Amino acid sequence: MKDELLKHLHDIREAVAAIKTFIAGKSFNDYASDELLRSGVERKFEIIGEALNRIQKDSPAILSRIRDYRDIISFRNILAHGYDSIEDQIVWEILEEDMDRLQEDVNAIIAG
Repeated sequence: MKDELLKHLHDIREAVAAIKTFIAGKSFNDYASDELLRSGVERKFEIIGEALNRIQKDSPAILSRIRDYRDIISFRNILAHGYDSIEDQIVWEILEEDMDRLQEDVNAIIAG
């Protein structure tokens, strides 16, 4: 596996781990009322989406092994360009429902 591809995968894995740390023991109300928490989570989502975007350009076959990668890249674009239309409830649902799958997919690719 190319070093650059591996770097992007590790960036995703680290961002997911950071998000999980940020929200550990938190509720939706905690998330919605904490601007610093929301900003940190959104930044990590931007990193994940950008890393996936770069993988898409260099290794589309690898990217196809990540479930919902198109949705994740689209979500990154919304965060970066449509920041005023972000709904906290939608972000929270993504946190609860999708982070484990993304982590599993990336870990499986790295493991070979």
